Amino acid sequence: MNSNFQQEQKRVDHVIETIEEQIQRLEKETKERRDEVIHIRKHFWDDIKVNIDTFDDYLETIIGLRQEAQALSVTQSTHRHAAKRLSMLRRMKDIPYFGRIDFVEEGTSAPEQIYIGISSLMDSSGEDFLIYDWRAPISSIYYDYQPGPAEYTAPEGTVKGMLEKKWQYLIRDGQLESMFDTSLTIGDEILQQVLGKSTDKHMRNIVATIQKEQNRIIRHDRGRLLVVHGPTGSGKTSAALQRIAYLLYKYRDQLNASQIILFSPNSIFNSYVSNVLPELGEENMQQVTFQDYLDHRLRQDFEIEDPYDQLEYVLTASNTPSFAIRMASIRFKASTHFYEAITSYRKALEDARMLFKDIRFRGKTIVTAEKITDKFYSNDTSLKFHNRLEKIQNWLLEQVKEMEMNEWSKPWVQEEMELISNEEYYKARAYLAKKHGYQREEIADYEMDPKDLAKLIVRRRLKPVRKQIREFRFIDMKGLYKQLFADSSLIKQWLKNKLPHEWEEICRLTMEKLNDNKLFYEDATPFLLLKELILGFQTNSSIKHVVVDEAQDYSPFQYQFLKRLFPFARMTVLGDFNQAIFPHASEMADFRTLSDLYGPKETDMINMERSYRSTKPIIEFTRRLLPEGEKIIPFQREGEKPGLTTVSNHDELHRQIAKKVAAWRKEGYQSIAIIGKSAKESQKAYDGLSSIDGIKLLKNSSIEYEQGIVVVPSYLSKGIEFDAVIIYDASEKVYGDESLLRVFYTSCTRAMHELHLYSVGEPTPFIGEAVQEDLIQMK
Repeated sequence: MNSNFQQEQKRVDHVIETIEEQIQRLEKETKERRDEVIHIRKHFWDDIKVNIDTFDDYLETIIGLRQEAQALSVTQSTHRHAAKRLSMLRRMKDIPYFGRIDFVEEGTSAPEQIYIGISSLMDSSGEDFLIYDWRAPISSIYYDYQPGPAEYTAPEGTVKGMLEKKWQYLIRDGQLESMFDTSLTIGDEILQQVLGKSTDKHMRNIVATIQKEQNRIIRHDRGRLLVVHGPTGSGKTSAALQRIAYLLYKYRDQLNASQIILFSPNSIFNSYVSNVLPELGEENMQQVTFQDYLDHRLRQDFEIEDPYDQLEYVLTASNTPSFAIRMASIRFKASTHFYEAITSYRKALEDARMLFKDIRFRGKTIVTAEKITDKFYSNDTSLKFHNRLEKIQNWLLEQVKEMEMNEWSKPWVQEEMELISNEEYYKARAYLAKKHGYQREEIADYEMDPKDLAKLIVRRRLKPVRKQIREFRFIDMKGLYKQLFADSSLIKQWLKNKLPHEWEEICRLTMEKLNDNKLFYEDATPFLLLKELILGFQTNSSIKHVVVDEAQDYSPFQYQFLKRLFPFARMTVLGDFNQAIFPHASEMADFRTLSDLYGPKETDMINMERSYRSTKPIIEFTRRLLPEGEKIIPFQREGEKPGLTTVSNHDELHRQIAKKVAAWRKEGYQSIAIIGKSAKESQKAYDGLSSIDGIKLLKNSSIEYEQGIVVVPSYLSKGIEFDAVIIYDASEKVYGDESLLRVFYTSCTRAMHELHLYSVGEPTPFIGEAVQEDLIQMK
C-alpha cells in the first residue's frame, strides 16, 4: 500500500507540473491577447479609410469596418476563453482530481484508468487525458456504479464494460492525504470528512461527493419539467447547481449562463449559493426572487406586500378579527381556480365591462372614458382583443392630433411664447432650423416663424399625453382588477361552487387594500396576469431553463404564470413539502400536482430520501416531528443528541443562550444561528442577547449571508445550514398551534452538528414523541 501511495503521489506531482506548464503558457497568451485587444481598440480607426464619395467607396468603408470589428471580436473571445481556462487551472493546482475508475470497455482486455476532477486536462502532447471532467459521459460510472458490469451513454451510443475498481482521493495543496479503494457509491470516509467540517459563508460544490440519486438529477435530460422532492439536507440545491454546470458543459454550443434563471427564496440565499458555479469554471446564471420580478413590473402601480411580510402576518396576527378571512383569501388566490377565473374574466371583457380613463390635457378632458368604451365595443369585434386595443390607440392619437391644431392659437400658447427663456428660445430655434434643412453653421441665418414656435410648444406639451396613449395607460387596470371584488357576484358565473364561503368578506378586505393603492402579496401575481392578458403577455423567449428552489413556497397560480412567462424553457423545481411554511401550502397538496403544468409525459419526479446535512441524532429527532418522517434516511454521522433547556423567564433564557454560545465558540463552531419564529421574536431575541460579541440580526432586507453569531427568523433561514442552531423559544406558547409544525421543523433542520432548544415554560407538544423515545437530552 505504501509503494502504491508513493506512486500515486508521483502522479499527482506530474499532473501538477503539467498544470503549472499550462498556467505559464496561458499567462503569456492572455497577456498577449489583452495587449492585442487594447491595441485594436486604440488604433481601430487608423487602419480604416473612411470614404463615402461613391457607392463603391462607401461599400469598401463598410467592409473595412466589419473586418476590423470581426478581428476585435475574435481576439476578445480568444482572450476570454484563455482567461477562463487559466482561472480553472489555478483552482485545479491545489486539488487536481478526487476520483478514479478502472474501466474495461467491452471488446478490450486492459482496464483504462480514468481520473476525475472538476475539469479535463490533457498531457503535454495533447493526445491523452490526465483528468476527465466530472461531467464527461464516462465519469457518470464513478457516481452510479459499484465494481461490476457498468455502462454510460456517449454521443455515439451506449458503452458497456466492467468497472474493476473505484478509488477516491483526498488531495490538499498538491499533497495526497488519503486514498480509498471502495466498493461504495462514494466512500463514507470522504463524505464524513466533508460533512464534518464547519460551514462556510458560501455553499460548496459537491462534485467529489455526488451520490447516485443526486447524479440522476444532474444528468437528467428529458421532458419539460423535472420535480425534485427531498428532505432537508438531501443536497437538492447543490445537485441543481451542479445540474446547471452539467447542462452548460453538455450544450456549450447551444446554451449559456445568461439563458438560465434561478428563482431563489431571498437575497441572503443568492449570496450563499453565488460561489458554486464559478468554482466549477462556469459563469453564474441569472438569480432573482419572484418578489424582485413583481416589484420590477408593478412598483409604479402599487405598493406591494412582500411575501415575508405576509408570512410575518400569518405568524403573529392569529388573534386579529380578520385573520381567518385573510387566510381564506390567501389560499383561494393561490389556486388554479382563481387563475381560471382571471382568464375567464379577460375573455368576458371582449363583450362588456372594459374600463378606460379620460384622456386629459391641461386640466381638461380631450376624450372621455365613456366615449372610448363606446368606440371599443362598436369596433370590429371579430378582431383579436389586443388588435382592438391598438385600433383604439391609433384613434386616440388621431384625436390628439386634431386637438393639437386647435391649440396653436390659444392664449396659453401665446403666454408661454412670451415667457420663454433665452436658453429655451435658442434651443427651439436650433431644432426648427435643423428641421428646415439648415446646417449647424447656418442656424444664425434662420428666421423663426412664431407660428412654428407655437406648434413646437403645443407638440412638446402634448408629448406626455401621447406617451400615455402609446403605453396603453388609458386602460384602467386598477379599476378592472377592483371590478372583480366590487361586485362579489361577478366571479360566480365562472367558478360556481368553487368559491370559498368567506368570499364576500374577502372582497371587502381586498377592496380596502386596493383603495389605499396597495396590493396584498396574494393579489400581486393575479393582478399582473390580468394586466398581461389585456396588454399582451411579455414572454421571455431567450430563457431556455428555469430553476425554482424552495418550490413549496410557490402557489399553483404562480407556477401557471411562470409557465406562461417562459414558454420555451425547461424547468427544474426543487423542494421539500415538509418545509411548506407559507399559508397557501394546502393549495399545493403535494408536488404531484405540478404534473398538470406540462402533463405526465413531459414531467419526471425524483424523490430523495437520504439526509446528509445533520448528524444522525439530529435527524432521528427531527424526523419524529413529521407524520411520515420514517421515510427520511439519516446519514451515519455520529454526534450529540439535541438538547432541551426549560427556563422560567426571558432573562434566564438570555443568560443560558449566551452561555451556550460561548461554549460552542470554544469548540470552534464558525456559524451559530439563534432562530426565532418571526421577525418580531427575532428582534426581541437580538435585543436581549446584544451583549454577545459580534452578534448580528438577519432581516428580510439583508442582502448577504454572513458567518458568525446570527439571529434569524425561521423563514429567512431556509436553504442555509449552520454549524450549530439554537431554537430561541420552543415553548407551547410559541409553537402550540399545529399549523406551525413545518415552521418548527424547518428551523430545527438548519443544524449540521449541534441543536439546542430553549423553552420559556412548557415545551411545544411537537417534541412529545422524541422525548418519549429519549432522542433529546433534558438539561
